[in-house]
Amino acid sequence: MKELFLPPELSCEIGEIYDSMVTVYDEVARKIPLTCTGCPDNCCDSYFLHHTYCEWAYLWEGIRALDNDRLDRIMQRASDYVNTSRQLIARGERPQLMCPLNESGLCGLYSHRLMICRTHGVPATLTRPDGQLLHFPGCFRCQEIVVGNYQNATDAPTMDRTVLYQRLAQLESRFLGDRRGVMPKIKLTIAEMIVNGPPKDIKRPRT
Repeated sequence: MKELFLPPELSCEIGEIYDSMVTVYDEVARKIPLTCTGCPDNCCDSYFLHHTYCEWAYLWEGIRALDNDRLDRIMQRASDYVNTSRQLIARGERPQLMCPLNESGLCGLYSHRLMICRTHGVPATLTRPDGQLLHFPGCFRCQEIVVGNYQNATDAPTMDRTVLYQRLAQLESRFLGDRRGVMPKIKLTIAEMIVNGPPKDIKRPRT
């Protein structure tokens, strides 16, 4: 099957969306105030699932730039992660494993980290297409700070993810084009995105 590459203009645009996420995140974190410095936890062991082909392709842009030694280490860690996580899920347990991209406590592919990795931490809201408003309390450290600094959790500053998610959804639609209706929906960890290789087009029946 043919690999799906991000066109240069879409690669630049997803980078701009990510930069916007970081800007909004930093503003909310500063107001709370929240910092990761000295935190005893590491968010890279959170079990995140990712849903867009454009992010998958963008991740592989970063992976391709790695030297062979680093790539081999990451591929092995990703394979171990996938195997262990599947065993845990089969036992009814939610995996809490270190992301295969994490190196010495930091993301080894920081400039290509995905949307959820960039927005996790601060309180956030998201308005779904059906109008339902979702609330996310933030990481455990953020929740502790909010309890100590605000009378009510709803008084704390929040990051509205709605527009950022909408921009990413629009980019995904442009990336897939006429494939959008036939490509299977994805729900993958970063480890699975690595082990599976870059996203591929599917063979469509000839008309």
